Amino acid sequence: MEQIENLKELINQGDVDTAIEQLNQLLLDTSVENEKDILYYLRGNAYRKKGDWKQALDNYQYAIDLNPDSPAVQARKMAIDILNFYHKDMYNQ
Repeated sequence: MEQIENLKELINQGDVDTAIEQLNQLLLDTSVENEKDILYYLRGNAYRKKGDWKQALDNYQYAIDLNPDSPAVQARKMAIDILNFYHKDMYNQ
């Protein structure tokens, strides 16, 4: 899907708000059912880049729920490791 490559590029370039907006629209589209795990994974990446760790973890979890072999598994683990290292008090909010 060419849109996925475009979204990856937006995220890599730091245009995460545009990427999130487009991902939100795509996730409402029933014709992309087979790729929803990838879309959630990308949205998780976009939120992570924004520094919104909760949204990132939630989106990674949605991707994992849809596809247990998703790259979100590794991304979520990495995000949790980072949070455990840098934000020990974040879990106490």
